[in-house]
Amino acid sequence: MNSNVNTKHKASVFSTLFSDPETLRELYSAIEGVDVPKDAIISINTLSDVLFMGQLNDVSFTINDQLVVLIEHQSTINNNIPIRMLMYIGRVYEKIIERERLYQKKLVKIPAPEFIVLYNGVDQFPDYKELRLSDAFMNIKGQLIDSLELAAHVYNINHGRNPQMLEKSKNLDGYSIFIAKIREYRKELSLEESLKAAIKYCIGNDILVQFLKDNSSEVINMLTEEPSMEEIIEIRFQEALEEIREESLEEGLEQGLERGREKTARNLISMGMSINDIARATELPIERISSLVSGTS
Repeated sequence: MNSNVNTKHKASVFSTLFSDPETLRELYSAIEGVDVPKDAIISINTLSDVLFMGQLNDVSFTINDQLVVLIEHQSTINNNIPIRMLMYIGRVYEKIIERERLYQKKLVKIPAPEFIVLYNGVDQFPDYKELRLSDAFMNIKGQLIDSLELAAHVYNINHGRNPQMLEKSKNLDGYSIFIAKIREYRKELSLEESLKAAIKYCIGNDILVQFLKDNSSEVINMLTEEPSMEEIIEIRFQEALEEIREESLEEGLEQGLERGREKTARNLISMGMSINDIARATELPIERISSLVSGTS
């Protein structure tokens, strides 16, 4: 399998849905439990750079030039998001601060940063979790480095989670329902058929109606340009092996590979992949996979 998976950038439904000041006003108000005034000036400064898959971050914007907000949408759990956001905020400040002002004697006032992650993957995750940059710092000579910190606030936006937040944002709630319906239909239909069925359901139930009517073909294109199953398997398998290496370095290679295959199989089971396909992908006996499905392992 090729380990250089999915290096081509594609637009996301999330960043397209939340791409204008009014939807961002509603989104931020819902997340923070505040009412951003209608006369507050929201300026979008989402990064675009050919050096990183065409787009560096999902959404970034300022409110009245006093607050700069970075919002990332994640469908997988990524504990490295604070490091990524550190890189993003530096680039955002480069965009919004005149470079020559940094060499003036007078202190330059800058918008305070806020870092938000919205998670809607299939893996178990709490309603809220804070990820801190300092968790990645190496302990040098027994001293923790505390001269730099960044806190990313991660919210689970899967349908049924954080209901008070979703109730305050019709667009965020609609997005959550839309993704949930795709996953529901995906159990019996192909990906493209599931997308069409989810779009039909949402339009028929007054969910993201105008957005889906205006962008239905683009939405289908965005969501069908996903990694192939082979690429997903490779990602899951490598993640499982890395976790095993960290947990038990004393294990032999063969035992580690076996555990990696079983962990990959569990991940693919949770994704709804058939037993036969999992067996081909992981080279595990069908009987072993069946025991994992039934929980008798």
